[in-house]
Amino acid sequence: MSGINISTLPRMSRESLASLIKDKNPSMAVIDVRDSDYIGGHIIGGHNIPTNTHDYAMPELVRTLKDKETVVFHCALSQQRGPSAVLKYLREKERMEASNGEAEKAEVVEGKQGKEGVKVKGQTVYVLEGGFVKWQEL
Repeated sequence: MSGINISTLPRMSRESLASLIKDKNPSMAVIDVRDSDYIGGHIIGGHNIPTNTHDYAMPELVRTLKDKETVVFHCALSQQRGPSAVLKYLREKERMEASNGEAEKAEVVEGKQGKEGVKVKGQTVYVLEGGFVKWQEL
């Protein structure tokens, strides 16, 4: 995961995410890391994994999402909580795979819809550009 940090994480546009959701892509997951502000509205079909649960919830999230090809994380603005969650997710995914003898480093690659994503073990991970605030402007 060297070279990948909050500022270099690939972003997915709201239009690209809307297209994936509209296509009812079963191999895609949206992870909303907002806390109490989730109640005020959310992306249909998304999973709420609040920031304050990440220390103990991340291993289970990695197991739950193992068969998903595309995972998109977001918070309100996708400036801190969402990107931080992606980094935790990628570190945990690499750690779990290394303990199973299946180590593969995360790398930035071209993903679906011509967007760069972070790929590790057949899964491409993004941060939603502009977060839920921009999503609502669609």
